[in-house]
Amino acid sequence: MPTTTEAQTLTSRARLPLLDISRLEGDAAGRAAFLEELRQAARDVGFFYLTGHGVPAQLEAQVRDVSRRFFALPEAEKLKVQMIHSPHFRGYNRAGLELTRGKPDWREQFDIHAEREPLPQGPGTPRWTRLQGPNLWPDAALQELRPVLLEWQARLTEVAIRLVRAFTEALVGDPDALEPIYAGSPNQTMKIIRYPGRTSGEPDQGVGAHKDSGLLTFVLQDEIGGLQVEREGEWVDAVPLPGTFVVNIGELLELASNGYLKATVHRVVSPPAGRDRFSIAFFLGARLDATVPLLDLPPALAAEAKGPASDPENPLFRNVGANYLKGRLRSHPDVAQRYHADLLA
Repeated sequence: MPTTTEAQTLTSRARLPLLDISRLEGDAAGRAAFLEELRQAARDVGFFYLTGHGVPAQLEAQVRDVSRRFFALPEAEKLKVQMIHSPHFRGYNRAGLELTRGKPDWREQFDIHAEREPLPQGPGTPRWTRLQGPNLWPDAALQELRPVLLEWQARLTEVAIRLVRAFTEALVGDPDALEPIYAGSPNQTMKIIRYPGRTSGEPDQGVGAHKDSGLLTFVLQDEIGGLQVEREGEWVDAVPLPGTFVVNIGELLELASNGYLKATVHRVVSPPAGRDRFSIAFFLGARLDATVPLLDLPPALAAEAKGPASDPENPLFRNVGANYLKGRLRSHPDVAQRYHADLLA
């Protein structure tokens, strides 16, 4: 937990709300104040900085170190675990191979998900079941990548679930209101990412403007800026703040709250030439077999809920697996064509 002086310094640099989740463990007044600030931050902005999360600084240093070492591997080693080798959309991608709204994102990345066995396939098996399966891991080249990233995933899952529980307590007074859609086997996704520098004459789409599809997203940034949040028609920089995660709500919380909470559009602008940006993104989603319910909001909040903002070109489904599969097929057309061509029509 930051000291008062540290908190004041962080607040002075932030253009997004700064929330301290450790206040959930304080007295009743502090807890209530945190829940109100959380509700307002998610309703008004959809993005905020999170402190007091308890993730060890030593683990953060390890995940930063192992990420940089992965991207420093010879290309031949990284291509051994390229996503094209995984029907479950796991593994490494060169810059430009993932698309956002049909345009290439200029980032090199390595994706992992929950480490689970593939589900049996047969006639009538739901299509989303193809998403579940093992991750790809470099073997002798970087053996420590697997334990470090899986430990990070486990820690972030704990923090994210605490925050989801806080959201539902803030909205409907029940921290367990959404537990049935994530308990036991939540959809856990994370990326380690390297954004190469681009010259002024080149496109600067590190990641194109988009909303996230899950419940919550946590981003650990380095000192290089680039993450931007759309707010009232302008792009606001999410300035890197040491010791914090940048957190944003996803479309599943928008669906569950009938649009009271809004998943916010954001993007990443490529760093200048000669500089690389590294980040680690974690996404907590619901179980793939879940259906997103409608929370029973109090009348005052329900009156402000105008329904989820569904893009005609990217419709939202309450069936979690269908929603997630749709995104994977669009974002990774090479993997989709190789393993799932029957779904593309």
